[in-house]
Amino acid sequence: MMEEEEFELAEDLEAILHLTPEVQLAIEQVFPSQDPLDRADFNAVEYINTLFPTEQSLANIDDVVNKIRLKIRRLDDNIRTVVRGQTNVGQDGRQALEEAQIAIQQLFGKIKDIKDKAEKSEQMVKEITRDIKQLDHAKRHLTTSITTLNHLHMLAGGVDSLEAMTRKRQYGEVANLLQGVVNVLEHFHKYMGIPQIRQLSERVKAAQSELGTQILADFEESFPSQGSKRQGGPSNVLRDACLVANVLDPRIKQEIIKKFIRQHLSEYLVLFQENQDVAWLDKIDRRYAWIKRQLVDYEEKYGRMFPEEWSMTERIAVEFCHITRVELAKVMRTRAKEIEVKLLLFAIQRTTNFEGLLAKRFTGCTLTDIPGKKRPESPLESTNPFLDDDAGEDVGADKDEDLAKPRKPKAPDNPFHGIVSKCFEPHLYVYIESQDKNLGELIDRFVADFRAQGPPKAGTEEGGAVLPSCADLFVYYKKCMVQCSQLSTGEPMIALTTIFQKFLREYAWKILSGNLPKSSSNSGGLTISSLLKEKDGPEAAKFTMDELCLICSILSTAEYCLATTQQLEEKLKEKVDKVLVERINLTGEMDTFSTVISNSIQLIVQDIDAACDPALTAMSKMPWQSVEHVGDQSPYVTSIIMHIKQNVPIIRENLASTRKYFTQFCIKFTNSFIPKFINHLFRCKPISMVGAEQLLLDTHSLKTVLLDLPSIGSQVLRKAPASYTKIVVKGMTRAEMILKVVMAPHEPPVVFVDNYIKLLADGNPETFQKILDMKGLKRSEQSSMLELFRQRLPTPPSGADSGPSLFSAPTPEQESSRIRKLEKLIKKRL
Repeated sequence: MMEEEEFELAEDLEAILHLTPEVQLAIEQVFPSQDPLDRADFNAVEYINTLFPTEQSLANIDDVVNKIRLKIRRLDDNIRTVVRGQTNVGQDGRQALEEAQIAIQQLFGKIKDIKDKAEKSEQMVKEITRDIKQLDHAKRHLTTSITTLNHLHMLAGGVDSLEAMTRKRQYGEVANLLQGVVNVLEHFHKYMGIPQIRQLSERVKAAQSELGTQILADFEESFPSQGSKRQGGPSNVLRDACLVANVLDPRIKQEIIKKFIRQHLSEYLVLFQENQDVAWLDKIDRRYAWIKRQLVDYEEKYGRMFPEEWSMTERIAVEFCHITRVELAKVMRTRAKEIEVKLLLFAIQRTTNFEGLLAKRFTGCTLTDIPGKKRPESPLESTNPFLDDDAGEDVGADKDEDLAKPRKPKAPDNPFHGIVSKCFEPHLYVYIESQDKNLGELIDRFVADFRAQGPPKAGTEEGGAVLPSCADLFVYYKKCMVQCSQLSTGEPMIALTTIFQKFLREYAWKILSGNLPKSSSNSGGLTISSLLKEKDGPEAAKFTMDELCLICSILSTAEYCLATTQQLEEKLKEKVDKVLVERINLTGEMDTFSTVISNSIQLIVQDIDAACDPALTAMSKMPWQSVEHVGDQSPYVTSIIMHIKQNVPIIRENLASTRKYFTQFCIKFTNSFIPKFINHLFRCKPISMVGAEQLLLDTHSLKTVLLDLPSIGSQVLRKAPASYTKIVVKGMTRAEMILKVVMAPHEPPVVFVDNYIKLLADGNPETFQKILDMKGLKRSEQSSMLELFRQRLPTPPSGADSGPSLFSAPTPEQESSRIRKLEKLIKKRL
């Protein structure tokens, strides 16, 4: 029975302690625990097996049971304490809740009393202020009524007076009265439903209409549109009428202005009709002289008749400009075949001068008032040194300021720019064609002058200097740009740019490349492209000092052209319209000048390099095997050094203004000479130990001279550029290493091969073969040495391409060969 009761009790406890997953998760978050007994999926069997994993552990069962009983006892005590505490808390909570409810009831009662008292107070205030509000409303309505009646009285009286004054043409009084009537009438817009008010408004409109018609009739009578003579003139009546027109519909004012200007310029249309002799461009000055007289006449006679804010003088001048632009365009279309460049430039010059005069005299405030006419866009601000003196300068002026001179401060924008001269733009092709012809003649003159004067002489001020024709060309470009930019910043500028490109290329090829000296040989002469080919042997003739001076002068000129062309491109982009900027591109012309520079440097390099060929050939033919002792440097070294000391200072002096290109010359010469020297070194065979020592001494002498090449023969010693020094050291060190390998004994072979690999780091069997030939070894010995060499070569990394070098950078000889091949390829394409 006991066991059954315990079993039922266990079932009841199990049912009571079964919690939902949500509750269990909340308990774990509030009371986190690592005790297995607190887990929701607690398994008693697993827990007992954990406590007693083996039979031997059952010996501690009493201790475990005692601990569990002690834990149960503690849990019972804790539960008992908590239950009792919760009982006391519940009682205290109920008591506090009751007290809070009582306090809320008391507070609610007090709030209700306050609300009742506030409603009573509000009612009392309303009763007190009711009479005051009524008085305020009455006062406001009465004031409005009185004001409206006063306005009505003023309006009625004003309308009567206005009608009477209109009939008597008392425009002075009407001008003041009409504005007041219009202002008063604005107060009655919301009362237009009242018949009397609407009637007064209609009378005002009728008076305004009658005034407009009457004033126009008075002006027509005083200034008739037709007729040979004016029947009237300025009067006080018309001056007052203009004041009235300011108050009337703006169309009345515009009509007065239009009729007066039309009548004032009617004589101009007759005098300068298309079929008149004075209408042609050669007498364009008469047009502007006529309007100047008319403006002076207007100021004297009618200056006080029109209000100042009407700007009548400016309006007359602007209308004259519009008429002139149309008439000039018409006559130029009719007589287009008669337009010559000088005539066109003369007309443009006089027109732009007149536009400048207008800008000084007027502000341009009326330009936006004219229907269909927009104010001309101001030209873009420019920092172009070619245009530094274009403001206020005659279009045809020819000034030869230096292009590098700081530009003048930019003149204020001219609002009248193009107001007349715009008509010349369709005919600017005449100017463009003329510049094409003039530039062609200029290039031909440069060619003829060069042939007549001859090349610059060495030792003179002209030696190595920029050719004068170059500056003349860009000065002429400047003048053309000034002229064209004053006429148009649109398509004509693009056409002029095309002309500039054409003659920049012609200058580069006819004046610069065409005058580069050509070397001669047994075959009858070499062209520039053939000079870039490798040539061995002494048959190539040396350039004279004058020819070297000419090459340097052409190089300096090409550099100047390159820099100035780049500047020209920038200034053209600044001056042309924004939408056309992308069409300005002088990159091809700059590349052309770069090619001339490269050709010039290559010519000098090959001349100096070719002059060393006889000495190098003599070196390769010397009996190095029979040299008995080491002495001073060999004669061939002395010959090379003397040649370098004679020519390089002249080249440096002539390239003083282009120092960077002199550095390029030194680098290119070194890259050409060192590989050639090494090639001739390989031809020296066989070489004895003493012969190798003599060659090593000669190599060191050449290395010293090459390191000093940039400043050789100069009183001012400058440190050579690091890039140049690196090339010389690398190339000549290779030559020294070749000779040291030759000097090394070839027995035992393994040591010799390892020493070769260590010193030269060259895995090319052909180079090794050349070293063996220099040592004078027999073919049988060479075969075994080559086999050993291939065996001793280090294994290249996987995936690496096998090459002649042992994973090192290309030698100067290989690098120079690549450069020569690239230059030949470029020249073929050019």
